[in-house]
Amino acid sequence: MFLNTSKETIQQLTQNWLKQASTIDLNNINEGQVQELKNIIRFHEHQYYVLSEPKINDFDFDCLFKLLEKIELKHPNLKTKDSPTQRIANSLNDGFATVQHLVPMLSLANSYNAEDLIDFDRKAKEASGLTEIEYCVEPKFDGASISLIYEHDVLVRAATRGDGVAGDDITTNIKQIKSIPLVANFSDYGIEQIEIRGEVIMTKSSFEAYNNWLAEQGLPQVANPRNTASGSLRIKDPKEVAQRNLDAFLYHVSYVQKSKVESQNQKVNTNQPINHSINQQLISHSDYLKMLWNSGLRSPEKEKKVVVGIEKVIEYINEFEAKRDELPYEIDGMVVKVNNLDLQDELGMTSHHPRWAIAYKFKARQATTKLIAVEFQVGRTGAVTPVAKLQPVYLGGVTVSSISIHNEEYIKEKDLKIGDTVLIERAGDVIPQIVHSITDQRNGTETTIQFPTQCPVCKSELFKEEGEAVWRCINIECEAQVVEKMIHFVSKDALDIKSFGDANVRKFYELKLLKDIPNIYTLNYEVIETLEGFGKKSAEKLQDAIEASKQQPLHRLIYGLGIRFVGETTAKTLANAVDHILDFKNKTEEELQQLEDVGVKVAKSIQHFFSNTQNIEMLKQLEQLGLQMKNDKKQFVASGDLAGQTFLFTGTLSQLKRSEAEALAEAKGGIIVSGVSSKLNYLIVGEDAGSKLEKAKKINSVKIISEEEFIKLVQD
Repeated sequence: MFLNTSKETIQQLTQNWLKQASTIDLNNINEGQVQELKNIIRFHEHQYYVLSEPKINDFDFDCLFKLLEKIELKHPNLKTKDSPTQRIANSLNDGFATVQHLVPMLSLANSYNAEDLIDFDRKAKEASGLTEIEYCVEPKFDGASISLIYEHDVLVRAATRGDGVAGDDITTNIKQIKSIPLVANFSDYGIEQIEIRGEVIMTKSSFEAYNNWLAEQGLPQVANPRNTASGSLRIKDPKEVAQRNLDAFLYHVSYVQKSKVESQNQKVNTNQPINHSINQQLISHSDYLKMLWNSGLRSPEKEKKVVVGIEKVIEYINEFEAKRDELPYEIDGMVVKVNNLDLQDELGMTSHHPRWAIAYKFKARQATTKLIAVEFQVGRTGAVTPVAKLQPVYLGGVTVSSISIHNEEYIKEKDLKIGDTVLIERAGDVIPQIVHSITDQRNGTETTIQFPTQCPVCKSELFKEEGEAVWRCINIECEAQVVEKMIHFVSKDALDIKSFGDANVRKFYELKLLKDIPNIYTLNYEVIETLEGFGKKSAEKLQDAIEASKQQPLHRLIYGLGIRFVGETTAKTLANAVDHILDFKNKTEEELQQLEDVGVKVAKSIQHFFSNTQNIEMLKQLEQLGLQMKNDKKQFVASGDLAGQTFLFTGTLSQLKRSEAEALAEAKGGIIVSGVSSKLNYLIVGEDAGSKLEKAKKINSVKIISEEEFIKLVQD
């Protein structure tokens, strides 16, 4: 293994290979030479991508890499799965299989202040009987969680976190991350199989470089490093993944199996988590971080700190938060772990999180900047939304230059003026918002924000319904609304027409290739294939996706119509209430209100939509074009143990995605609703539950249960 060889020896071997690279006889090369070349390349990958201390220039590295490619082309029998050349796959992934984690990936309990940490420490001391506890404190990386499995030192599988029990197999894509070695010397520690947890990230410099590249290609830029890293893991083309220059930190060993030599007198149960007695040198979490680092993986070995006592933990967290902006990558907090592995076992875990670890979340990122202008945008329902244009400011990994300021009342409440210095923050480190204006910095040049009385697009008079804060354009032929409605119609949760996103809808509309929703199904593909960025194959792919959307079930079509107040859940309720979508023409508001989850406001909006002759004509056109307008009763028959029972989810679920949980309830005959009322049977409560929980507590008939109780309910 290259990590067991001195750097001086590797450097000498490197120079020897570079000297003979152009003259070497490919016919007379042996397996030992090829293995040596592979190890040299692995060494330089580790120096560059993990240690950030390259020992050769890019040209020389490429020379060695290309030589290995030539050798393997000449001698296919010498090409191995762990070869550095096997990072880039030869073809696209057709999809991602679901694979089970060896040990479930639990979430961490969260804390937001020192009091939470002190309480965590108190519980740990009470449970263990100790007066002081040794902790390992390390950064909480802001990326996408992954699980790696190495067998006999070779990376054999990588997976996303998924639902914690199983995730997507993304092995090919993970191989594009140069700081993750394809082979690591775990056998030096007597380990035959190991499962490791970590985080895929995009460094600030890689994020900036990638956005610059997108700008050069005329493509939309990405919002932040975390989302880019997460989205990259499921890209079908591994070469595109490689282009994004992702990185990874590996910070937890969840399972190990001893090699046969080490375990000949001991049976290892492969269904159990880590066996801490595997090596006397590995008795703490920090020992494992060092082992990962020594084995060639990028662990937070240099960033972590081992301290005794919670006061020292808090001190180090404060130190690290102060230098957060200087780091080359984004973090959103720190993780505190009981360091001793036997004590971790003693403290155990809940079904949701270990009792020996806690995540400390940093405060929201804040910055001050200038409000230089306000633009007014028109959405698909005609709502006119003011958008503050700011002097660009870097905040928590992204450059913020625009923030929605919602409506006229919000502007008055925040006392915002053009020219103001404003305090902004990223709530939850994701959504930027204006906290308030800094009025004592005004100098008299600031101007009042004038809300328009006419639509900024079509110039129609704006209308504000009584009791609402939003001004609307009620001209349904308004160009802005037409475009936004088409974007919504083709979106993932509606008709789900792949390859037909926001940019293409706008582009086709501007070129007069697309004018309304029915026109989506009569596009001129001969013209489209001549457009820049398209071609015959791309046009055919788009055509296939559009044709496939005709078979989407009725509830997707109803949601895609963009009827105000009708979300995905209500759309399913409506689809189940009729035999044909045009039956809604004859439904009164009173009849509609008899449906689950449909109140006065929703009923009025539905009747308004179906009383409009232009909307009815559009639906008739869509039916003639082949879209599904009838309700397939078989899809909506209430059956199963929970038939007719209503469910609502609130807060953040830890084991299931919201869509997965809803699907489980529906599979048992349950009905998903969107609001708390006396008609609700079950409220499933996740983390950070809000007003829905408080409202449900006041209704005796509502059963309030946890995610674990819900899973047991649907599995019984």
